[in-house]
Amino acid sequence: SENRTGCVLSSSSEFPEGFFTPQERKDGGIVIYFIIILYMFLAVSIVCDDYFLPSLEIISECLGLSQDVAGATFMAAGSSAPELVTAFLGVFVTKGDIGISTILGSAIYNLLGISAACGLLSSVVSRLSCWPLFRDCLAYTISVAAVLAMISDNKVYWYESASLLLIYGCYILVLCFDIKINQYLMKKFSPCCTCFTKAMEENAEQQPLAGWQEESGPLIRKQSRTDSGIFQDKLDYSQLSTSLHGLDEISEDHPSVFTMPEADMKRILWVLSLPIITLLYLTIPDCRRQFWRNWFMVTFLMSAAWISAITYVLVWMITIAGETLGIPESVMGLTLLAAGTSVPDTVASVLVAQKGNGDMAMSNIVGSNVFDMLCLGIPWFIKTAFINTSGPIEVNSSGLTYTAISLICSVVFIFLAVHLNGWKIDKKLGAVCLVLYLVFTVLSILYELGIIGNNPTRVCGN
Repeated sequence: SENRTGCVLSSSSEFPEGFFTPQERKDGGIVIYFIIILYMFLAVSIVCDDYFLPSLEIISECLGLSQDVAGATFMAAGSSAPELVTAFLGVFVTKGDIGISTILGSAIYNLLGISAACGLLSSVVSRLSCWPLFRDCLAYTISVAAVLAMISDNKVYWYESASLLLIYGCYILVLCFDIKINQYLMKKFSPCCTCFTKAMEENAEQQPLAGWQEESGPLIRKQSRTDSGIFQDKLDYSQLSTSLHGLDEISEDHPSVFTMPEADMKRILWVLSLPIITLLYLTIPDCRRQFWRNWFMVTFLMSAAWISAITYVLVWMITIAGETLGIPESVMGLTLLAAGTSVPDTVASVLVAQKGNGDMAMSNIVGSNVFDMLCLGIPWFIKTAFINTSGPIEVNSSGLTYTAISLICSVVFIFLAVHLNGWKIDKKLGAVCLVLYLVFTVLSILYELGIIGNNPTRVCGN
């Protein structure tokens, strides 16, 4: 095992063998893998754009959620479905530490990399609220500290995994009373905190805009913040996501996904994506259409399942491609694989940031990391409490100190960067986050390779 030999298994050992031999891949077969990788990126964007985000909108409308709460709960859970599947595979199938390495290893990318993408790829400057970001960063810091404390002795007991579930339960409880807590804090700290003062002023100026439009049903949560409600249009469906089909106007019944767009470039993309569009159309109800509107929970669950499947294929192809090109295992895990498993989070956050919903984008970024900690707790608890009650789960916690420092520093840096940038997401913040991400990644790679520190990672068989 990894603990006895002092080496870690190659990432490719967690996946099936490729459909080309190593020599065939080096002779040109690697091109096929890159084509599949690009197609999987396109498939994820279609699922998020046409099914996942529209279902999230209706869920938020029915529950009266503000955009940051929706981003920290349903959006985070759906886009983090691949991490949950990976954690279950690591505990019950491969019996390795793939869940811990994938989740903790990609945490810095989730915080800094996706924030950089939201800032650089969005042409809209999104305003942010103080409380949602502080709330999510605090919850993430607590959950990371809990995970690192429980795996410090390389063993996880049932009561330790149960504490993770309890922490997430407390986080959800805070979200349930989010509006009251936010109002209390704004009144309490507004004299000494300028960001709370600005939030109160904006709330007073734009109070009539809060809540849902009366035409689409009763006005919900009138007392919520100015960012309350994802939609501010008069239509039942907002233009939250930019469709690949070039649909800028949404009628009473949403046009079919088989409607060909007018722009030439979008037509090419539409033709190339027609197989995946057809497959998704046959397997997921389109809740944007009136006939399927009440099936939004089925749409949400099915789109999350498809996101998991597509991400699995994407990471599989990236792993084999990286191995063929001779990229070191540690570099792969910290860069390509971390980005690959976080593709749904990246696509979803960028799409909502492009529509100016900054709180939802940031809450999804940080909230998905909080959910990732829960992804570790669920399989650990099931195994230790119900399946193997005789003893704890053995895990490998090598590099624990550096991981703890990196994660906590990345949370502090993202919070300070947003504060110093005037609580908005723009290209300046994106550039700062990109630089910070590159710095953290380079340091992590040097640490994994043993150039700095005293913990060189060796792949078994090398």
